[in-house]
Amino acid sequence: MNVIDFKEAKCKNCYKCIRACEVKAITVKNEQAQILNDKCILCGHCMEVCPQNAKTFSSDLEMVKGFLAQGIPTIISLAPSYLGILKFQKPGQVVAGLKRLGFSQVRETAEGAVYVTEEYNRLLQEGTMENIITTCCPSANDLIEIYYPELVKYMAPVVSPMIAHGKVIKNLFGDQVKVVFLGPCLAKKREALNDARTAGYIDAVLHFFEFEDWLREEGIELSELPEEPFDNPNPEVNRLYPVSSGVLSAVVADGKQDSYRKFYVHGMKNATDLLDSMNRGDIKGSFIELNICNGGCIKGPAVDRESISRFKVKLDMEEQIAKVPPKKEEFMPPKAAGELTASAKLLEKPQEEREELSFAKAFQDRSPKDAVPTEEEIRAILRKIGKTEPEHELNCGACGYSTCREKAVAVFQKKAELYMCIPYMHERAESMSNFVLDTTPNIILVVDPDMKIIEFNHAARKYFHLTYAEALDKYLFELIDHSDFEEVMRTKQNILGKKVRYEDLGITTSQDIVYMKKQDAVLGIFQDITKEEEAEKQSYQLKVETIEMAQAVIDRQMTVAQEIAGLLGETTAETKVTLTKLRDMILGEETDIQEGIG
Repeated sequence: MNVIDFKEAKCKNCYKCIRACEVKAITVKNEQAQILNDKCILCGHCMEVCPQNAKTFSSDLEMVKGFLAQGIPTIISLAPSYLGILKFQKPGQVVAGLKRLGFSQVRETAEGAVYVTEEYNRLLQEGTMENIITTCCPSANDLIEIYYPELVKYMAPVVSPMIAHGKVIKNLFGDQVKVVFLGPCLAKKREALNDARTAGYIDAVLHFFEFEDWLREEGIELSELPEEPFDNPNPEVNRLYPVSSGVLSAVVADGKQDSYRKFYVHGMKNATDLLDSMNRGDIKGSFIELNICNGGCIKGPAVDRESISRFKVKLDMEEQIAKVPPKKEEFMPPKAAGELTASAKLLEKPQEEREELSFAKAFQDRSPKDAVPTEEEIRAILRKIGKTEPEHELNCGACGYSTCREKAVAVFQKKAELYMCIPYMHERAESMSNFVLDTTPNIILVVDPDMKIIEFNHAARKYFHLTYAEALDKYLFELIDHSDFEEVMRTKQNILGKKVRYEDLGITTSQDIVYMKKQDAVLGIFQDITKEEEAEKQSYQLKVETIEMAQAVIDRQMTVAQEIAGLLGETTAETKVTLTKLRDMILGEETDIQEGIG
């Protein structure tokens, strides 16, 4: 299942998404970017940077609307990040808005976080793990399982609050209800629906963009609604999970002492730095809250990051939410009902049907088994793009990969295309262009709107007896009549095939003068047709001489004809008319040709 979908876009030679992807989980095929699902951690950075908006969410919205239309009891698990992201005056208005849309209950995902916090505190008290990395963030979990499998042993073997909440709800109300998670995270969708270890507890995932669009579609304004209570007990400090250090706050609020050092890390680059450090054995005896999004879930990929300050949201949430643990008696032990609201009691499953709940999750090595090229195979790929020596490897990163060798490995593994090397393609295009300019016998020159010469090819230098540097220091009117170039610049209308004679250069040219819109410049291509013109003149002269000879023949024939006519008594008028017409016809054709040449 694709969580991020791609639509066809003009992403040729862009590679911005590859540059943004820290794990290089994007391939390019036929100049179109595609997600490598088995390598993607769903951080959403590629969606954020794509200038073509070519990447979109795969939406469950229509499926959720279908649940409601069929009258299926559907419960929302609302991520606590709503407190800093959605626009309302009082939290109960969000509850009211969701119930207006048709949801049977609205419960806070922080209810599930209560059980996750309990599991973390159990691990801290047991003290058997050398390090403990929190496993609330599915993108962080994917990063470790796929790219740092040797650190899986440090991952807390605990489900995320979303999955814990789904388990609690299904245990309380039965499988006949549908549970929909609403939050700011893309990775939650794969965790909920595409991971066999956690599938079946969450039936659909919506993000805040979809929720806000749905409200607008239904004409619902949250700030105008009355407040309604949540259908779960108060999770207190566990509402801080979505902000950086929120998990630590919940763990510390429990009040139990342990020997672990505690700190939090957020942001992709910081996360990889930490994991690299752990691989070297630098970190020991630590409890680490790890989140891929800068600032935590409040800056998730399904959030308008430009309009939300993670610093303000963090301060506001920490000010609103007391750092005190929830009342344990209000929460459902594995087989107890707990204290439920009236609407919850309507769906409540009988006590005897409830199960003992486990919030454990086994993490594993999911690292890709890609073929690794030999040194010679890498060198062979590099040679194809002109990198025959180490100094040719610019390592500019324009293709999205940090080094030329890294990109060559990606080509070998069919993740990248050979000609994604922008410097090579630029050099190739430039050398081809220079080759054409320098080898063509035609004069080629380009001028800017002020008639300043900005390009002057080898043939032009030869005819005008100027060096390239001298030519670029001149204006066109210093060399030739520039009126045609000015007209093309002014009218944007091309002049094609015009014959112009330059007496001082001793040449006749056929000129194409063309406006170049992108460059706002005028290109002139002059073909030297002097030899052709000379040959044409010689041909004309030969024809004129032939006509004069014909005239002499006509005159002699007339004399003879008159003598014969005098002897025979016949007129020569008809012969004269015929021959004269022939002469005039030939002369007329040659005159038209000569006028065309002139």
